[in-house]
Amino acid sequence: MAVTGPMEAASLGAACVAVLQCGDPHAKLMAARKVARDWRLGRLAHRFDIPPPDRPARPERPELLPPARMPKRGKGGSERARVAMIHALAHIEFVAIDLAFDLVARFGADFPPAFADEWLRVGADEAMHFALLARRLAELGSHYGALPAHDGLWEAAEKTAHDPLARIAIVPMVLEARALDITPQTIERFMAFGDRRTARILGRIVDDEVRHVAAGTRWFLWATNRAGANPQKCWQMLVRRHFRGSLKPPFNDSARSQAGLTREFYAPLAG
Repeated sequence: MAVTGPMEAASLGAACVAVLQCGDPHAKLMAARKVARDWRLGRLAHRFDIPPPDRPARPERPELLPPARMPKRGKGGSERARVAMIHALAHIEFVAIDLAFDLVARFGADFPPAFADEWLRVGADEAMHFALLARRLAELGSHYGALPAHDGLWEAAEKTAHDPLARIAIVPMVLEARALDITPQTIERFMAFGDRRTARILGRIVDDEVRHVAAGTRWFLWATNRAGANPQKCWQMLVRRHFRGSLKPPFNDSARSQAGLTREFYAPLAG
């Protein structure tokens, strides 16, 4: 009888691709949590043998529209307006799950295992954020997919699919950093509407987003230091090349600084 060795552990790359291939929101949520847990428990090998898809699977709803065709949400505190705001935030968190797992699947081989440690934790956070917002929609008599959403976040991923530095520069260090700027104002709006429940959820999310921006800044510095490049100038060059438009104030300088994203990075690009 032939003697065989121990079964080879499943690859982290394949596990991340499986998350991307889940179109059902609940299935994606559970898959993301499982992959993060399996990696933490040493059940996955730091191996990337399956390329990620160009686009992750998506549910039939929400309908994805160009940003210019999105219906106006309104500025009042009616339940309908609040549901529209929460739905938009839930969609951002849903796409953010894929952004984290695509980052690991696509670029994990270029970095040490600590890179996967950090971004899988981020992916699990995004799954938790989506779950909280989806539950809040249900409490308000709605659900994720009830309203249209735009695909701008994934368009940023497509534009940076060729370059890990560009991806990190744009997604955590521009798009997630923008959430640090605007979420405190959104929390104040929900408090003014008397919706303390949603405000508490957003407070928890923005605290996590500081860590996510910090992860992006930390790995951007790691990669530019390894390449002997000036991090601020390199970041500014990548943002000019891959981000449409200017970086618009006001900036939450305190939260950005806490995440290591100091004004030396973004002040020269402020519109």
